[in-house]
Amino acid sequence: MIHNDLIPLMVGVPLAGAFLNALLGRKLKGVPDLLGILCTMGTLFLGFVMLRLVNAHHVLLFEVGNWPPPIGIAMVVDGLTVFMLLTVNLIAFLVVLYSTNYMSRYTQKWQFYSLFMLMLAGMNGVIVTGDIFNLFVYLEIAAVASYALVAFGTERQELEAAFKYAVMGSLGSMFVLLGVVWMYAHTSTLNMADMAMVLRDGGSGEIVLLASVLFLVGFGLKAALVPFHAWLPDAHPSAPAPISAMLSGVLIKALGVYAICRLFYSVFGITWELSTILLTLGTVSMCVGVLLALKQWDMKRLLAYSSISQVGYIMIGIGIGTPLGILAALFHLFNHSVFKSLLFLGSGAVEYATGTRDLRKMGGLARRMPLTAGTSMAGSMSLAGIPPFAGFWSKLLIVVAAVQAGLYGYAIIAIVASILTLAYVMKMMRYGFLGNLPERLKGIKDVPAMMKLSMSLLALICIAGGLLLLPQVRELFLTDASKTFKAGTELAFRIMSEVR
Repeated sequence: MIHNDLIPLMVGVPLAGAFLNALLGRKLKGVPDLLGILCTMGTLFLGFVMLRLVNAHHVLLFEVGNWPPPIGIAMVVDGLTVFMLLTVNLIAFLVVLYSTNYMSRYTQKWQFYSLFMLMLAGMNGVIVTGDIFNLFVYLEIAAVASYALVAFGTERQELEAAFKYAVMGSLGSMFVLLGVVWMYAHTSTLNMADMAMVLRDGGSGEIVLLASVLFLVGFGLKAALVPFHAWLPDAHPSAPAPISAMLSGVLIKALGVYAICRLFYSVFGITWELSTILLTLGTVSMCVGVLLALKQWDMKRLLAYSSISQVGYIMIGIGIGTPLGILAALFHLFNHSVFKSLLFLGSGAVEYATGTRDLRKMGGLARRMPLTAGTSMAGSMSLAGIPPFAGFWSKLLIVVAAVQAGLYGYAIIAIVASILTLAYVMKMMRYGFLGNLPERLKGIKDVPAMMKLSMSLLALICIAGGLLLLPQVRELFLTDASKTFKAGTELAFRIMSEVR
């Protein structure tokens, strides 16, 4: 069907953008910004089109080269897929708007946008692919582009952080590839739907257990779950602000959290043991991240540790495994993508204007940068879970889901972590935007218009994000995505029956 042919455009459009930027961007001023905006706007529009199609048809399937799976490569869009596509491409579009002004301080804008589009193509590919080996290929495209983007400033700190990120990321990729090898040896197929059917009919054994461990470690490294998080606190602060927003906002979700969800729910099938592991990893990540964030004075490093903590909340919701827990996890994934992107862009605006990220060298910035201060406050309140901001509702649902499942200890820990989160965001606002303005900063001014527009739109989503829980909106955006988790092999049978 014609609407199925839209699926490869989610990868093709950003790939074309990367190619055209490399071809034309170095010679024609303004072309990199224009291509970046048009490509991300295009993929976001395609995401909304697919949202309507999925609500009508439930599953969209594209056969690459007209070779039917499991022999050929399939691209699949279901409720969870379209949810992730909209989240990733919304953040990408708003980050590109911000970058039109921010990246002017860097040379070779065309290189930035080419790498950015490659990273976006890789993330979209990871989300839509129905083939486990191609998931690895797209993961590597996104990861390699992100290594280069972290080093884009080419200073010593950026290069060191990028090297560390590349080493840890390559280690994670090796674990993923080994898992793919073992699963192919065991099932004789690379198609995830077909693999799920083989495992359902033939049962699992020691090889599947080994592959599960390899995937959990590999994708845990991509998601920066504790104890696999060592690369993140260096990579996120060192990258340019737009890349920090992408890394923390969507990259660790698409390459890590989404891949874990897709494999362990739709292919392997969730078990009590795996659920316990996810709950444990989520709790440890949540606690370690929040405690390390409390003592940070580097604004971006504080936000980097905060990302580790917030991914922990998402994993707890996924580990609970109830319909409410899964819906809450997805809602918090979306909310975290928005408010953490906003806060990293806000920190970039502060550094753009003041030349520093050290909170001890700031103060009183709200007087000179009122819009940056206001949007950062909206992001901070959503991060801390203060009503009526969006983050409050998703954290509340995670706590309620834990209580309903009888996991009272996890609920209490989540509440305590949220209180500690409020402590470090108030520290950031107090030392960054309130108090007296240092003499050397009295001549600064707020950031250019496109940076303000991007931050304002993200802040608006933080304020109004709770509306996603309204029945009509929830059914359209969140409910179908959460149902995909529980579908498991039913989804595999539906895909394969469509093929046959």
